[in-house]
Amino acid sequence: MTEQQKDFPEFYVTSAQPCPYLPGRLERKLFTHLTQDKQPSLIDNLLKGGFRRSQNIAYTPYCEGCQACVSVRVLVDEFKPSKNMRRTTNANRDLEATRHPARPSAEQYSLFRDYIEVRHGDGGMADMSVLDYAQMVEDSVVNTFITEYRPRPPLRPHRHDGGQDLISPLYGVALCDRLSDGISMVYSFYDVDQAERSLGSHVILEHIEYARSLGLPYVYLGYWINGSPKMQYKTRFGPQERLGPNGWERVE
Repeated sequence: MTEQQKDFPEFYVTSAQPCPYLPGRLERKLFTHLTQDKQPSLIDNLLKGGFRRSQNIAYTPYCEGCQACVSVRVLVDEFKPSKNMRRTTNANRDLEATRHPARPSAEQYSLFRDYIEVRHGDGGMADMSVLDYAQMVEDSVVNTFITEYRPRPPLRPHRHDGGQDLISPLYGVALCDRLSDGISMVYSFYDVDQAERSLGSHVILEHIEYARSLGLPYVYLGYWINGSPKMQYKTRFGPQERLGPNGWERVE
């Protein structure tokens, strides 16, 4: 095998399965394994070009006769939050976002399980064990990080007794990849009992501002699926670009 062949990814196609988003349709995926011996620029270009990452696999829809899944990315420099989005940000002023290396914790997994059971109890992630969750977080050959959202603790005087203050409860988690031109949001989950906060929207809004602070032009939101109510929220974050046959095209 030549060095060029070693670097070039090998692609595979999954067998047809029922589509989890559009009833009555079948889905197939084109995928490749992401390994340390692949050029970082090649992996970066895959993820910027419409592929999504799940652990060390990059995949894209490969469905016969269907092109409903469309990659979308937010234009960070031009993004202006709506009045409703500003209300969401204000409702979460008391939350603090902290970035960490991609390492799992028992607290994250507990929040993840509660979220999945309420929001996606019949989905493909319903049976994920603590080991499955750890692999989702840790198995990555790219620059992956976690953002945790907690209420800011009240100011306390410095403790001299060696004791530890209680850590604020975990309200939300976002697993993301840092790409050369933006942030790719891999998966996020949150406390479903905090419905008034609209935490799903807040996490996206906060990452748009984080990307802006880093001078990155895009936040990748994954696939928007025309006809799927679960994916309609992504259309609210604009202006954005959608990936079509002629490349990325702007949508207001």
